[in-house]
Amino acid sequence: MKTLKCDLCEVTAEGKTFEEWMKALHPHYMEAHADVMNNSHNGKEEMAKWMTDNKARFDAA
Repeated sequence: MKTLKCDLCEVTAEGKTFEEWMKALHPHYMEAHADVMNNSHNGKEEMAKWMTDNKARFDAA
């Protein structure tokens, strides 16, 4: 089980896998960072980079 902070604040979530960690963090993102999650300027490429960066961060923990 890994515990990592949100990349935008100090809130933590835990998961055995990256997918579990993202699922645990999703409600926090939707509540605390809805502006970022709903930003129409975030294209598919930017979202893919964000996922890749966070997976690398999870794997390194």
